[in-house]
Amino acid sequence: MVENEFYSQLVHGPYQIFNIGDLVLEGGDTLRQCQLAYATFGTLNDLKDNAVLVTTWFAGTNKIMEQAYIGPGRALNPEKYFIIVINQIGGGLSTSPHNTPYPLGMGNFPKVTIGDDGAAQERLLRQHFGVEKLALVVGGSMGAQQVYEWAVRFPEKVQRAAPIAGTAKTTPHDFLYVAALADAITSDPAWEGGWYREAHAVREGLRRHSRLWALMGLSAGLLKTEFWRVIGFSSLDDFLLNFLEASFLPMDPNNLLCMARKWQDADVSRHTQGDLAAALGRIKARTTVMPISSDMFFVTADCAAEQKLIPGSELRVLETSWGHIGLFGLDANYVKQVDAALGELLARPA
Repeated sequence: MVENEFYSQLVHGPYQIFNIGDLVLEGGDTLRQCQLAYATFGTLNDLKDNAVLVTTWFAGTNKIMEQAYIGPGRALNPEKYFIIVINQIGGGLSTSPHNTPYPLGMGNFPKVTIGDDGAAQERLLRQHFGVEKLALVVGGSMGAQQVYEWAVRFPEKVQRAAPIAGTAKTTPHDFLYVAALADAITSDPAWEGGWYREAHAVREGLRRHSRLWALMGLSAGLLKTEFWRVIGFSSLDDFLLNFLEASFLPMDPNNLLCMARKWQDADVSRHTQGDLAAALGRIKARTTVMPISSDMFFVTADCAAEQKLIPGSELRVLETSWGHIGLFGLDANYVKQVDAALGELLARPA
């Protein structure tokens, strides 16, 4: 274990912890006394039919999901819905490499999959809240991968699904990009095979990691503008240092690598012997697939190809020049489009 003040109630709270017990992973290892961190907004009604699950993206937690997507007057309105944001395994708040005791912690943390997240989340919702059906499952990027996992694995439990800027099966392009993200960390000598001496030792690796996010997370068109002025920065360098580096440098390297491996391996077709069409054909939820028009990770064509395999689904392309980082809700027009699409989806009969 390594102490890291970043993963705290002060930074990401309020959130609660639920121990789901031992979780046997898809790879055969066991996370003993697996804990999930979650945050709730609104009230679960007597019928327990107003529950919405929000899943988290790479390095994201319940806090950014609340800030970007949840609130009165929004589609995800806590005055109407019981909204549960569950932090993914390895994200830092739930069971993760940095907070797991030896011998399973840090460099020995077992391989976790998106499927393991789905199994753990389902157990929390059923055991802790008695929720058997979800009015909506929604998430962006790696959160979208979890949405697809839910819709394919638990088709009877998911009434509506909204994968935003993510795919059901990781593409070769994404696989290679995530490998580069991981290499940026592990090439730092301070990483020491995952057994670094203190929380912030791998500074240069995390710095390189953040710069790769600048390269691919923002669109080429946006980088030609002075977008940084709109969100309160004085220059591109100021944005890179005080937004991207400030976001990633406090994080734990092993946590990021755990999530990177999950991202690379995401593939719902493992449920159908590698047949992606068969897997997506199992989805019964009303589904709106929402790629970001300028996303260089999960490009629109890849998302659209998968959407065509989902019965009765709809494609809603979110038009923004902000690229993948548009997920943060920094573009007001993006926020309006997401709310409109989610509002329309929630208004349709299940």
